[in-house]
Amino acid sequence: VQLVESGGGLVQAGDSLRLSCVASGRTFSSGHMSWFRQAPGKEREFVAAIRRSGSNTYYADSVKGRFTISRDNAKTTVSLQMNSLKPEDTAVYYCAADVGLRVIPARAPSLYAYWGQGTQVTVSS
Repeated sequence: VQLVESGGGLVQAGDSLRLSCVASGRTFSSGHMSWFRQAPGKEREFVAAIRRSGSNTYYADSVKGRFTISRDNAKTTVSLQMNSLKPEDTAVYYCAADVGLRVIPARAPSLYAYWGQGTQVTVSS
């Protein structure tokens, strides 16, 4: 699976951004899809996930109510709508694919085999 993110940028606190991740290669619909982020000097952390069917979504507490993950299996795309952005949301955002047999998407980065190159999101105060 090849993953390519886009949509990052520099915004002010309170603004919105929409990240997209286009997948190619292995059948997209067979994998759970997730977004992670990594700020300078910090470990990569889970942000949001969506099951392969799109029936369920999962969020980190820090973004719940502000971010929305969605997927379009026909377009092999997963998106992350980010509203009410805060300076602490500043990070490189990565999409990742979990093509294992887990029923629920994993939250540990080590369990993901496929990653995009990342897109920078910077939120100024």
